[in-house]
Amino acid sequence: MQEYRAYIMGPDGHVQSRIDIRCDDEAEAIRLAQQLVDGHDVELWQLDRQIETFRHTSERPILRQSITADGAN
Repeated sequence: MQEYRAYIMGPDGHVQSRIDIRCDDEAEAIRLAQQLVDGHDVELWQLDRQIETFRHTSERPILRQSITADGAN
């Protein structure tokens, strides 16, 4: 088993939390780290070697409504 670390990055670019990953190989570590991307960027490291950064993208459409003074849409 090999050890990796996934760092959950905050919007300010600083680490919010760390998740330790133990798995057989780098390909599996990459797959697991990609699953952690949920509104935050994730950096995958093994010791002092950065493997990859997974960027989150907001694919949710922005909903806009106009509301009249009487509350109707």
